[in-house]
Amino acid sequence: MSEPVSALGQVTFDGFAKVTEIGPRGMISLRAKSDVAGLAEAVRAVTGTEVPAPRQIVVAGERAAGWMSPDEYLLILPYGETGAAMAALAAALRGQHHLAAVVSDARAVFRIEGAKADQVIRKLCPVDLDRLAEGELRRTRAAQVAAAFWRQGDGFTLACFRSVAGYVMGLLEHSAQPGSELW
Repeated sequence: MSEPVSALGQVTFDGFAKVTEIGPRGMISLRAKSDVAGLAEAVRAVTGTEVPAPRQIVVAGERAAGWMSPDEYLLILPYGETGAAMAALAAALRGQHHLAAVVSDARAVFRIEGAKADQVIRKLCPVDLDRLAEGELRRTRAAQVAAAFWRQGDGFTLACFRSVAGYVMGLLEHSAQPGSELW
């Protein structure tokens, strides 16, 4: 496996919230119905977590499993471990209808942190953040691009397609500009 390359060189912006492109993360898109035999074992083998409930993400350190749709899960792990994870998935789901694909290099991941991090997201995404609980994953749009995000600690983690990483970073920087707070 080649050395991981960050989409934007782990650029950071310090505004009223801190925005950081956090570099490459191992990501596997796993397509399987929730009743597929071995699914729970497969997810646990790769992430150390349970299979997430609808619209949830289960985080365990630098690993996570997120529910993306009724038959799709996003598995997050260290970048260099995707090969072993794919082998573990294949073994756990042998003979079962599923599809697993490494999507690490097709994604960019950002952290938005600080006391007003929610304001950055509020400006870009049509989501009621007052109802978004810790552990809830939301697939939506950030301005005009597909994105997924979840509340984590004192901020949010946002994933988007790598092809629009520069655009999304620009949106996040603009939204976090000092003096542009919502209240």
